[in-house]
Amino acid sequence: MLVGGFGRTTDGAADTPPAAGSRLENGPLLVYHAVMDGERKPGTVAILFENDDYIAVDKPEGVVSLAEAGRGGLPELLKERHPGRLYPVHRLDKEASGVIVFAKNAEAHRHLNQEFDRRRVKKTYLLVLHGRLRTRKGKINKPIREFGSGRMGVDRARGKASLTEYEVVETLKDYTVVRAVPLTGRRHQLRVHFYSIGHPVVGDRRYGERQAQEAYPRLMLHALDIAFGLPSGEKVSVEAPVPPSFSSQLEALRRS
Repeated sequence: MLVGGFGRTTDGAADTPPAAGSRLENGPLLVYHAVMDGERKPGTVAILFENDDYIAVDKPEGVVSLAEAGRGGLPELLKERHPGRLYPVHRLDKEASGVIVFAKNAEAHRHLNQEFDRRRVKKTYLLVLHGRLRTRKGKINKPIREFGSGRMGVDRARGKASLTEYEVVETLKDYTVVRAVPLTGRRHQLRVHFYSIGHPVVGDRRYGERQAQEAYPRLMLHALDIAFGLPSGEKVSVEAPVPPSFSSQLEALRRS
């Protein structure tokens, strides 16, 4: 198993990453980022953060977050590191990559669920969209509901309140790179919201013209960071590095 080391910044101040597995000091905000020991091999998962209550890992694209029919998924890949039960708190789409957190005991699970319910958890994503957005910053406030077969969509009459904030990172000839924060936690929220304004996520075969989207090797959606409070009151932010599959595809789009 490939295990990332931990680096720390406190309130945004730069800090030299300590050796992998080093104990980090308490502070107002601890930011953990991976220090990779070589390239990731198939079937390995990088550990981004771990303590007695939680484990945060870097999910590769193509891996389901939770076991299907009791088998497979991230918990199966993590058994060597953590053979006990892992409690899911949130999930990432199979086609997406990035940071995801599991609780390691029931009490920690309840705590983080409460943090989500109170909207004290902040998740930040990096996406590449089709087309060029007209505004550098914006909000998408459109209710979402399920329409069947797992497909979600905007429904102003029957949907649940859904709000996304975004900021443009880079504008290309035919694409836009954005950093987005979902302020609500609807399934496929980012994919549905950007599709609804005419800018589907690159490589999204569910919300976009399937034939055109099949030209892209992956969904350009990466969970970049998650910030939440621990039961101790300490605040942590865990970052997942952009994987080569994402960065290489982005570079290809820059050249196109």
